[in-house]
Amino acid sequence: MEYQEYRYRAQDDLQLYYRDYGDAGASGTPVLCLPGLTRNSIDFHELALHLCPHRRVLCPDLRGRGKSAHDPKHGNYAPPVYLSDIGHLLALTGCHRVIVIGTSLGGLLAMAMGAARPTALAGVILNDIGPELDPSGVARIGGYAGKALAAMDLEQAAAHLQTLFGAAYPDFEIAQWRDEARRGYRQREDGLLVQDYDPAIAEAVSNQGDSPVDFWPYFKSLAHVPVLAIRGALSDILSAETFARMAQEKPDLSQLSLPNRGHVPQLTEPACLAAIDEFLENHGDAKH
Repeated sequence: MEYQEYRYRAQDDLQLYYRDYGDAGASGTPVLCLPGLTRNSIDFHELALHLCPHRRVLCPDLRGRGKSAHDPKHGNYAPPVYLSDIGHLLALTGCHRVIVIGTSLGGLLAMAMGAARPTALAGVILNDIGPELDPSGVARIGGYAGKALAAMDLEQAAAHLQTLFGAAYPDFEIAQWRDEARRGYRQREDGLLVQDYDPAIAEAVSNQGDSPVDFWPYFKSLAHVPVLAIRGALSDILSAETFARMAQEKPDLSQLSLPNRGHVPQLTEPACLAAIDEFLENHGDAKH
């Protein structure tokens, strides 16, 4: 078995899901993987398999995504509730100090943990996210997130994803888009693919208003936490200017700019794996 599947109850009794890779008694610092806005634990499967021989890896589905229950109270699709859910997960798994790998929204939550749960962070890896969001990328995500889609077969789903994200993965072949479709959608009993998240998630984000949140204080809360920031060189969410300012604000920041990737790197690219391995070797082993 590559991983164990578990479900637990959140503070409001909503049932949540997570994958648990590796040995709970491994000497390396556990890793907590937090996905993007409409994504789930599947995104981290290959990375978790790479990491779990040496450490435990927790990959939750945030509420409303994947195998976690949809929340009837759409206002709960918000960072304070996600942070509470994460706190419950860390408590029940006995992981009191972790390295967080956060993609997009998951990275924002990792920064927020720096303010809300600083003693829980042994390190943070930010995947194509920073304290400022490029409006062009936010508008692009708003153009598709939460929109109802008809069920599709594999070829239709692959073509749809290529239309949406082709600019972020210019070197992908059709077989890779099929793989993305298998990861990014849920297969129904009739074999057709449908989106694997509650559309109300996007509605909750849009209802928070047009005033952008200032995430710089959250990033600065990581001043004494080791951080690796990864940016897709073609990203329309994390600008080169923000990426540069992050290094100015945190001089010990480790950075990787990944060519031929937009929002977001998959973290299985050789350069990403090498950077993550080095970061964990320096900050995530028992000797540290």
